[in-house]
Amino acid sequence: MTTADRRAFGWFMLLALVVLALGIGLRDPWPSDEPRFALAAKQMVESGQWMFPHRGSELYADKPPLFMWMQALGYEALRSWRIAFLLPSLLAGLLTLALTYDLGRRLWNPRAGLFAAGALLCVLQFVYQVKRAQIDPLVMAEITLANGCLLIHLLRGPNWRLYWLGCFVAGIGVITKGVGFLALLMLLPYALARWRGWEVSKTTHATWRWLAGALAFLAAIALWVVPMLLAVRAHATPAYTAYARDILLHQTAERYAEHWSHPKPFWYFLPVLLLGWFPLSLAYPGLLPRWRQAWRERDARIWLPLGWAALVLAFFSLSSGKRDMYVMPMLPMVALAAGPYLQDIVRERWLRTSAFCVALALGVAALGYGLWALQGHAASARMASERGLADGGHALWVLLAGVGAACVLAALAFRPRRGVHALLAGLLAVWAAWSLWAYPLLNDSSSALGIMRDAGRSIGPNAELGLVGWREQNLLMADRPAHDFGFSASTAVQFERASQWQRQAPATRWVFAVDDALGSCVDRTRARRVGIANRRTWWVYRADALVPGCQPAATGAEPEAAGM
Repeated sequence: MTTADRRAFGWFMLLALVVLALGIGLRDPWPSDEPRFALAAKQMVESGQWMFPHRGSELYADKPPLFMWMQALGYEALRSWRIAFLLPSLLAGLLTLALTYDLGRRLWNPRAGLFAAGALLCVLQFVYQVKRAQIDPLVMAEITLANGCLLIHLLRGPNWRLYWLGCFVAGIGVITKGVGFLALLMLLPYALARWRGWEVSKTTHATWRWLAGALAFLAAIALWVVPMLLAVRAHATPAYTAYARDILLHQTAERYAEHWSHPKPFWYFLPVLLLGWFPLSLAYPGLLPRWRQAWRERDARIWLPLGWAALVLAFFSLSSGKRDMYVMPMLPMVALAAGPYLQDIVRERWLRTSAFCVALALGVAALGYGLWALQGHAASARMASERGLADGGHALWVLLAGVGAACVLAALAFRPRRGVHALLAGLLAVWAAWSLWAYPLLNDSSSALGIMRDAGRSIGPNAELGLVGWREQNLLMADRPAHDFGFSASTAVQFERASQWQRQAPATRWVFAVDDALGSCVDRTRARRVGIANRRTWWVYRADALVPGCQPAATGAEPEAAGM
């Protein structure tokens, strides 16, 4: 690398840090997944119990604890949950960008690496997910690191140390979310390329070295599984035994084979590849013929990443349960395969004009809807009410109109000749407004901070608080230690347990409950309506609001299922 190349990479990473870190510290965890992980991490710090994550009083077995460990460690270092809960995703995003650049540089040249990483930074799904506290950005970074090690070994090797490292990191990905093994699918397009006589790394008399990769993979998994199983054996209770079975079988192979949440059709990911991967998807018409030519030329540098991405797409498409972020690990490999061609494609007139038209259309649509909503129409008022926005959503519509105006101004300033610049400037305005304006604007209602603060004020500082039909954000944002009566239990069971708890100290014990849980068993004239948050209405009440002899129906807001 030349000095100019290093300088360009440094400026790019600085820009990435600004875009991805913008807004950190301005909001608390938002549903659906963020409060769940932050709550488990917070309970780890407070209890000192780090081996087994908890969700309130229950063990949380949906995901391994690695991501929550990182959040907890971030808090121990920074003493701020508003920063710590987003830190793992931020670091994972920056690592993914650096790895994508490095792979492009090694396989082609620094310019190709910069375009590949730049394309990745522009993708809506990438930025949106990295600015959230979910496990998927971390899994993406781990799989990208594993893929990078494997690609260097398979294309520029043999380099057995990198191969073993790649297998080890894939194992770390397994104990992060379960799907880290997908990195090892890179061996399948490599085997096909080698069989067809393509230019790849060839090894002979190395069977034991290939098998050592499997040992490295299993060793990484054992780092967590073995201590966890030993701890389960030491506890020797049904709850911990059920935790081990759930985390090792129910949430992995059984979940994939018979997915019980997020059912979607086979073609669900196609719109994600078009809309979620915008604006990279604008370049598809220019990339497809070039990728076809690379196939004819037997260019394994292009088709090992693309072949791997196709296998991952097929893997997730075959499962009935799907979420858009499942295909995120594909993004760096697709951007890598696009990197060598993007410099020429962005100069083509059709792409510049298309980017200009999209920037202008999005700006006009956002500006028009924002101005329309500011007129106080029923649809916009209803949306604001569901979000719990006290001002009727006025600030939100001003934000939307402002973003639209910024996109229109960018399009007019850069014009079609520099349409790509106009689109990227508009996207930068979107992320700046989202991070600096929308975060504080929506935080009270989205994080449940506002509703829990109001509940605390309503019952007074000396009252005890119990939760029924609760979500993780309610327990996380409570202004005092709160009692829960199970999370996986139905609201009817929680209600009955809470009623028994209240009767032990009726003067000081209050229950915070979702509207559906009250049914006809609570006299609402004696209860207090706290407000709306997360599109649900919440109440607080004491024991004197209970209807004598009433049995709650087994209905209400049940726990939301987590993703794969």
